[in-house]
Amino acid sequence: MLPAQHETPEQHLARLQTRFAEASGLNPRFVNLLAGNDRWPLAQQVDFLGKAHELAAGFGLTCSFETHRATSLYSPWLTLEIIQQLPQLRFTADISHWVVVSERLLDDPSDDFSAFIDRVHHVQARVGYDQGPQVPHPAAPEYQPALAFAERFWQQIWRSQRQRGYPQTTLTPEFGADGYLHHLPFTNVPVADLWSLNAWMATRQQAHFQQFLSLTEQEPQP
Repeated sequence: MLPAQHETPEQHLARLQTRFAEASGLNPRFVNLLAGNDRWPLAQQVDFLGKAHELAAGFGLTCSFETHRATSLYSPWLTLEIIQQLPQLRFTADISHWVVVSERLLDDPSDDFSAFIDRVHHVQARVGYDQGPQVPHPAAPEYQPALAFAERFWQQIWRSQRQRGYPQTTLTPEFGADGYLHHLPFTNVPVADLWSLNAWMATRQQAHFQQFLSLTEQEPQP
């Protein structure tokens, strides 16, 4: 849930309290949350996210904060600063947003996201590129570098989750329609079928995960 721009952190927390109360009755595996506002200063972000985490815990909910533009976690660098102050947070990794915010694949040798990776609870599998949060089709040859980067990042998350003793991992193919799906100019015809994009990604990542398991099954478990 993205806040209205006039909304204060206190108003956002009040809305979250209502939503958490509703969600707790469903006994969810976890709650994925788009939280905060990119316009707030760092101290306000930290205070808000800490309170949101405590609020969810009070309802017995596992809260996974999603990396997303326009929220508190719009930037990888800001997120790493937040982690230093709130190491208890858990995250949903949608790195497509970070790629477009940074205008590059985040694979420079100086990029260290281990503190974030070690706190990822859920993965949203959309492939972003330097000029947008969603490639037209992840199977297209011109976007293979972007796909390869995303898959390397997800595999680091799986490895971390395995080391943390996760009995299972969760991943959502998340190619979307709302401004994400590319259309042809003038005719507004989609360049790809949205269901097919997500089905392709689901099949691809199931195979990717099985390959990961086969390569790491001999590694010592925690």
